[in-house]
Amino acid sequence: MVLPGDPVGAGLVKSLANPGANITGTSIMSTDIGGKQLQLFKEIIPTMERVVIFGNSKNAAVVLSMEATEAAARSMGLQVYLVSVSSSDRLENSFDEVVNAKPDGVIVVLDSLTFDHRERIAEFALRNGLASMFHRREYVENGGLVGFGPDSNAISRRAAVYVDKIFKGAKPADLPVEQPTHFELFINMKTAKALGITIPPAVLARADEVIE
Repeated sequence: MVLPGDPVGAGLVKSLANPGANITGTSIMSTDIGGKQLQLFKEIIPTMERVVIFGNSKNAAVVLSMEATEAAARSMGLQVYLVSVSSSDRLENSFDEVVNAKPDGVIVVLDSLTFDHRERIAEFALRNGLASMFHRREYVENGGLVGFGPDSNAISRRAAVYVDKIFKGAKPADLPVEQPTHFELFINMKTAKALGITIPPAVLARADEVIE
């Protein structure tokens, strides 16, 4: 496996340290990312009180990530609303739910559905004056405000190490699952200006790329 969000929660392995069967590899550990994204959101928008977590309810890994992010938001004293989307045909209805929640920002959980419609989602957020938080650069290129998440290319390259070890006789059950060690931060300044948001210098200094 290369990029599962929560291999333990999904039942792929018994634990990260001891997979226990014939599956191992790398993970993006998306259930841990939401809390980091919320902390970053609060740095950018200190007055943030209400946040929407938006994701594909048909993807079990996404549901786990949404629930973990919800728990992190509540621990920070934020009002949090989960908005699910199950297909591209349901996007507009889901957008209406987001607007009705009147959030200060929206966190979009990564999966193929939200990735395929990243431009549409980013345009919706901007049109409604919402700060948007995503996982990857591609979302920010298409108008999202911030992208923060593990370096998926680096994770994928690590998968080759597992293949090599297994071909040389190692058992998957004995190879611990690797978690991401490098996280990337992308900021779209054009979107920030359109929303009237001033990105703190400390956040800009940490950015891997500032998209103008």
